[in-house]
Amino acid sequence: MIPSPARSGIRLRGRIAAWLSAVVMACAIWFACPTAAAAEGDVTLDVTDVTAVVTADSGYRLALSIVNNTDQTLQSGTVTLFTDTRYTFVSRNDIQQWAQGEVGIPTPQELAHTQTPAVAPGDAAAVTIDVAADSETLSSITDWGPKPVYVRLQAGHTTADLRTFLTRSSDGLSGTRTPAMDVTVVMPLTSDDWQVDEDALDRLLHDGSGTDDIPLELTDEGGTDAKQWVQLSNLHPQLQLISDPTYLEAMAMPARSAAIMQPAAFDITAYAAQDPERIAAAGIEDDLWSADAGLAHYRRALGDDQATGTAIAWQGAGEWTMSALETAKRQGYDTVVATSGFTETFSGTVHTDTHVVTTDAGDVTVLSAQPVLSALASGEATNDAATAERTSAGRLARFVAQSAFYQMEQPYATRNLLVVIDPTADAAAADALLSAIEQSPWLNMTDLDTLLQADPYATGQEASWAVPERDGLSQEQQDGITQTLDAAAQTEALITRFQEAVLDDASSTATSAEEDTQALARQDADDVMKRPADSSDWADALRDTSRRLTLHALSGNAAVRDRMTAGVRTIADGLNTAVSITPMETLNVVSETANMPVTVSNTLPYPVRVRISATTDSMTIVTSRFADLTVPPTGEEQTTLAVRVSTSGSTTAHLTLLDRDGTVFGASQSTTITSALQLSDMSGFLIIVFAVLLGIVGLWRQFHRVKDPDE
Repeated sequence: MIPSPARSGIRLRGRIAAWLSAVVMACAIWFACPTAAAAEGDVTLDVTDVTAVVTADSGYRLALSIVNNTDQTLQSGTVTLFTDTRYTFVSRNDIQQWAQGEVGIPTPQELAHTQTPAVAPGDAAAVTIDVAADSETLSSITDWGPKPVYVRLQAGHTTADLRTFLTRSSDGLSGTRTPAMDVTVVMPLTSDDWQVDEDALDRLLHDGSGTDDIPLELTDEGGTDAKQWVQLSNLHPQLQLISDPTYLEAMAMPARSAAIMQPAAFDITAYAAQDPERIAAAGIEDDLWSADAGLAHYRRALGDDQATGTAIAWQGAGEWTMSALETAKRQGYDTVVATSGFTETFSGTVHTDTHVVTTDAGDVTVLSAQPVLSALASGEATNDAATAERTSAGRLARFVAQSAFYQMEQPYATRNLLVVIDPTADAAAADALLSAIEQSPWLNMTDLDTLLQADPYATGQEASWAVPERDGLSQEQQDGITQTLDAAAQTEALITRFQEAVLDDASSTATSAEEDTQALARQDADDVMKRPADSSDWADALRDTSRRLTLHALSGNAAVRDRMTAGVRTIADGLNTAVSITPMETLNVVSETANMPVTVSNTLPYPVRVRISATTDSMTIVTSRFADLTVPPTGEEQTTLAVRVSTSGSTTAHLTLLDRDGTVFGASQSTTITSALQLSDMSGFLIIVFAVLLGIVGLWRQFHRVKDPDE
């Protein structure tokens, strides 16, 4: 059948109408849905403030920073917010892909828009968009939970966009309210701002004072951090602090703590992966970081010998392997916090992530941090492509949306999620986060005891399957730990050597100020009186200092490790250079024998007994082989070495210090010996005798020679 012209025209007009409709639809979707950034790609949007939890009366505010990284002025334009009030995120992949701009969720409803100013090259402009609580779009939201928000900038030919979230609470909405999901928010109260008190360490080395104190202190920044975290815990009592007890000792007013961790945040996970012999040589004994040691520090911090606290070991740079868990258990830690390694990835719904793992030393309860929420709470974006999460406000919006999604996944299940805030996080951002949690009706903040009493997710064999098999330490981390342990081992050995073979025995070290004439001459008798009477006490103080510095060096922070290791090496260097030889630069010998004066100085606060060893490079100019002497504390002593010369010439005498075991220590010194023999000695006499004999022979020949006839 041949179609009539009229019917063909109708079909053509229908196709044209359909095509136009498609174009209009495509334009609308292009305008109101996520698009790629402009070709320039150098104009970015950052969230600087956001209404994290939207209620019936709060309205919605989004503040932005428009950053122009191009070399041209950005024209004035418009920022528009779009959403879909009826959209519900169906999976965690869905919500993550929206944050990363990898899914095109339609957002047809406009929330609001505002004009933007022109922005000069390299500059930024701030804009704020406020949406009233009674606005048509906000009022049309009928169910609580996270909604997608698409932010679009149109300025001339330049476009930029951003994807974030709007989370509506159940406030003012009809419908059944589901039980709130429990969350326990924990922060380790520790610091990376430890430094060695160089002046105190110098006094300990050379004055012997301060033996009861470890020359360790917090920087000014570390003290400020302590104050702000204490203030934060006062503002939010449900914030659970697990405190380093040595940090509490350094605080003027110790913070309220839910539990205490291992002293100095000692990295048990890295410790368990090291060679036991190397650790033993470094002097890191178990009683330095055990639960009992932590309790002792805690009691000193509080000034209460009866104080008690729950000991919970915190994860270090490595993973909680079975060996690490067993090590922690043997030192009294029944519970550990795992910030990585244990938590399952994105499979299944979230749950109370507690494992009870059976080790050879007994059961250990592992509290695993929820990875997404903990990363956001600690100032980390979930992915580099999630551009809204570059700022704390953007991460806050994501945290609130993510937590609401978790509750909606399984609204009637009993769960308690562990959220960890890193101590390096911004305090203001942490305050905003805690306030948002407190304002979220779908969340219920609990204390640490509640989490500990919750039913574990896995026990027995099932729990053991979740234990990481590898420690997870990088080669760089391993090398840093090895260098620290080796430096500590060298210092330990040197302190022991000085105590046993260099320092004078204890019976002669109890020198009073009145008996120490050099101290009186130097006018430092008061310092002498403050020294321990026994040099062994001083050596023990050096040893304790080295071990405490090493303990802090093994906290897992590279900067702290470097500073503490430098302090350990300072002790070794101080001992190595404390006893030294001050020889003459040149000795001129004009006879067969002479004496070479040698001065030995001692900067240590206790006397030393040493032996001087001397050798020369010549067989005809030699010195005494050894000389023994005792040098008083912070003083010097002189002795002489006999020099014997059999011919004129020059040589170098090499002087070294030996301890009482005959081992060389300290720096060697050299002295040039020059011999210019004169006639007044035996050599000169022999020369004269030889000359006389030559003269006699000459005279005899003169009288007995046959004369020439012509003579």
